Order: sequence, then C-alpha cells, then structure tokens
Amino acid sequence: MRYLCVLGSTGSIGENTLDVVRQHPDKYCISSLSANTQIEKLASQCLEFRPEIAVVSTAELATKLRDLLGESPTTVMYGLDGLIQAVRLTQVDTVMAAIVGAAGLLPTLEAAKLGKRVLLANKEALVMSGELMINLVRQSGAELLPIDSEHNAIFQCLPQNQIGQSSANTVKELLLTASGGPFLHRELNSFPDISPAEACKHPNWVMGRKISVDSATMMNKGLELIEAMWLFDTSPEKIKVVIHPQSIIHSMVRYIDGSIIAQLGAPDMRTPIAYGLGWPNRISSGVQELDFEMISNLSFHALEDARFPLLKLARAVAGQGGTAPTIMNAANEIAVAAFLNNQIQFTQINEVVDTVLNTLEVCNVDNLEIVLETDKMVRDFTNKHIQTIN
Repeated sequence: MRYLCVLGSTGSIGENTLDVVRQHPDKYCISSLSANTQIEKLASQCLEFRPEIAVVSTAELATKLRDLLGESPTTVMYGLDGLIQAVRLTQVDTVMAAIVGAAGLLPTLEAAKLGKRVLLANKEALVMSGELMINLVRQSGAELLPIDSEHNAIFQCLPQNQIGQSSANTVKELLLTASGGPFLHRELNSFPDISPAEACKHPNWVMGRKISVDSATMMNKGLELIEAMWLFDTSPEKIKVVIHPQSIIHSMVRYIDGSIIAQLGAPDMRTPIAYGLGWPNRISSGVQELDFEMISNLSFHALEDARFPLLKLARAVAGQGGTAPTIMNAANEIAVAAFLNNQIQFTQINEVVDTVLNTLEVCNVDNLEIVLETDKMVRDFTNKHIQTIN
C-alpha cells in the first residue's frame, strides 16, 4: 500500500490521479489533498477518500470547506503551511506535485527533501530551481518521476529509466514532441485577434487555462526543455522539439547507433500517472488502447520561430541559466494571466516576457531565497509593466 498526497487534486492531473487510484483500492490510500479555490469539488473528494488533511488557499475558504464536510474527520488547513503539513504527514510516501505555477515550488521541494517519491507534474519546480531540486533528490534518496507526458515518455525510453544521470555515451538527442496547439495553421496576421477562449481550446488535451495558453504559445515546450535538461542531465543543444499534431508519439530518444525509441499512447494523462504510481512495475490506467488500424497518419513538422517565438526565447534562457529561467517563468505567468483577463493581446505575451528578460539582471542561483526573491520581484515588475501597455 502506498499513501498519497495529491497537491492540486481538483485540477486535471489531480482528478486523473484520483481516477487511477479508484481502480486500485488495494494499492493506494489518499492521505492528503489540496485545492486552490474549488472547494465544492474538494469536499466531494474528501467525502469519498477521507484524507487526514485537506488544504485550501485561504482561511475563508477553509471555513467554507469545514462547513461542507460537516462531521468528516478530515482536518482542514490553508495556505503554504497547510501544503507543507500535507506533504510532511508521516505515512505519506508519494506526492503528486500538480499545483500549477510557482505556488507548487516549496511543497514540491519539501517532498524531495524528505525523501518521498515525487510524481512531478509541476514544471516550475525544475524550471525555477533545477539544481536545488536535483541536489535535494540526490541527498535525500527521493524518487523523482516525471508525469508530464513528454518527460514520462523519455523516462520510459531511456536505459534503466535514468533521472539526473547522463546518458551521453549512448544517447544522441532527446526529441520532445509538440502538438502545435490550436494555432498551428492559423494565419500569423490574425494572431493579435486571438481570444482567451480560442487559446484555451486545445485540439487533443483537456487542460487548465494557464497550461492551455502555454501550449498555444509553445512556452510549455520551453519550460519542458529546461525541465528535461535537469531530469536527464543534458544540454539544451541535445534537446529537439518536433511538431507532431496527432499527439500519439509522446516523445522519443535518438541513440548514437541510429536507433530511435518512442513511447506511443492515446493522449490521456492517466497513462503517465499510472506509470509513476506503479513504477517500477506497471498498473492498469483505464486508458483506451490505441487501435493501429484506425490510425491513418502520424505526421511531423518543423517549428516556425515566427509562430512560436517564446520557444526560441526559452531555448536562449536555458543556455543562460542562473535566475533567467525564474525570470522568464514569472513574467510568463503574469503575462498569461493578463491575457486571460483581456488586459493584453495574445501576441503581447511574448513581448512582455522578452521585455522583462532584457530589462532585469540575471544572477547565479546559490540558494532558494534568491529564487523566491527573484520570483516576487519579477511578478511586481511585470504587473507594473503591463499597466503601461496600450
């Protein structure tokens, strides 16, 4: 029996995790759950799984959740302290880190520090503090397993499922596949007119609004590139992004002998989640099997920098290192939020991130405090900059 803490249980990853858990009541027990603001959904999850702790974002929401739970034995907490306590529960041995954005950084690092199995669905933990995270994993003996479909695919394709170890002697390059999002064939001159609703309508995946916009701009691939550097101890030059609209091949590894090993599957996040939960064994996920007789086409396309300038920017940031990824990530989060609130145009997301990166100074990352201070400073600066636009 494994005991789970699911950080971000009401989001897409969290709900899919609970769906896999339902299929294996003899293998998994939910010890703690967290949500940001969706307290009705969280209350339903608590009544079903009866976790020891449930965490929400504010004291007000905590009071409302307690009212919804009635006489349930679940202890309701809130804020960062609550998230840390949810991770620290003695019986918890597995943490699904699925909180979107920088908010998930500290509890994810805490899980690594405590030597838990960390199922990493939060890109920002490695983007913002990759070296710190990998060092904690090595020092504590934690198990770091990627849940992003692309990194999970590479993990499955590498020899001995290596994390934080170099395969330079045998691997020539890592190939991250990308669907291209909803605007792969849209006329570039119409990009300023893209609405939030259009940007959030992904052709293959059901995701949250922020991640959907990142997919449309291809910033998600930029974050994944940086994440892959740390997970697989490789340079950005050895990571290539390939457009694959069908989202059947989730990523590939090219070996020095000319072989390419790919991981295929339906575009359903329950597959990588089940792989992480069951590793090193495999468990059923409930995902519909691929029917090769129904697949008429697997196509690939080169990237257009003019269509996806944020990916080119992220690659440069990956090579720069230091606090540059933290600056890029924070600026992007604020810019995406502004776009979703109709404050800026779709094309201005790139302009905002580029301006912030070219304005603020990059420094070395020696400790977590530098990361947190940089993140806060960038968010304040970016918000003020957006107010000057238009």
